[in-house]
Amino acid sequence: MSKVNQKIVPHLWYDKEAKEAAEYYASIFPYSSITNVTTIHDTPSGDTDIVSFVLWGQKFMSISAGPYFKINPSVSFTVNFDPSRMEDAAEKLNEVWNKLSDGGTALMPIGQYPFSERYGWIQDKFGLSWQLILTNPEGEERPAIVPSLLFVGDQCGNAEEAMNFYLSVFKNGKQGLIARYPKGMEPDKEGTIMFSDFNLENQWFNAMDSAHEHNFSFNEAISFMVNCDTQEEIDYYWERLSAVPEAEQCGWLKDQYGISWQIVPAEMNEMMSKGTPEQLARQTEAFLKMKKFDLVELRRAYEG
Repeated sequence: MSKVNQKIVPHLWYDKEAKEAAEYYASIFPYSSITNVTTIHDTPSGDTDIVSFVLWGQKFMSISAGPYFKINPSVSFTVNFDPSRMEDAAEKLNEVWNKLSDGGTALMPIGQYPFSERYGWIQDKFGLSWQLILTNPEGEERPAIVPSLLFVGDQCGNAEEAMNFYLSVFKNGKQGLIARYPKGMEPDKEGTIMFSDFNLENQWFNAMDSAHEHNFSFNEAISFMVNCDTQEEIDYYWERLSAVPEAEQCGWLKDQYGISWQIVPAEMNEMMSKGTPEQLARQTEAFLKMKKFDLVELRRAYEG
């Protein structure tokens, strides 16, 4: 089920719970496992766990790096339960809902909605939110888990522009569905995006606008890692995506919509999972000084 060389990987920032949360999610979703846990020492956050895991075939990474950012529902994960591909899809949806409800909070109660016979939005005990939906299986298949971007506050109304921007930046992109708000859905403005999805490098995303009052917005707690094979590729994404100079740090950047990306060498993950403590220490010391990653420098530090 796992995607080979997934280019874009969602990344979750926790205070201390990265490993515990990953184990919890892997126990809830099928085709899930923790693939690696590495601890790096002497970072600004002290000893830091870096966890790689797969949920229902979707790769994730997470880090325990202190209480600097708090996960919120501006980025959630939609879980598609597709009756055409899964026996007892509705029962399985209920099962997952019940498990995520343990210590969690329903943001939209589970029930029947105009767009689905069974849907609910829940924030789990670690703060991550999930939209569980019984999908209508017509048209092109979607993966089981899809990151969903909610454009609120001063970003409300930018969902379509952001989607077109990402489609122009990533080489292999395609537009999926677009549904707009009709008249009479105030405070949502007619013509803004009620639901849309798009695909970047084989990774589906959902995007929507919401003009309702929300006390959250995009932040660094959920970012997207872009695995790059060459320095040219690192330079390319850095140049096109970075819009907030003061957010540039250790391969992280923030785009004009407030979404954080990490532009990383694909081999860095392998170095981290296979490196000796000395190699990891040298590599950590090198990358903590960088804004945009320098691949040659990172290799040099690693090899010592």
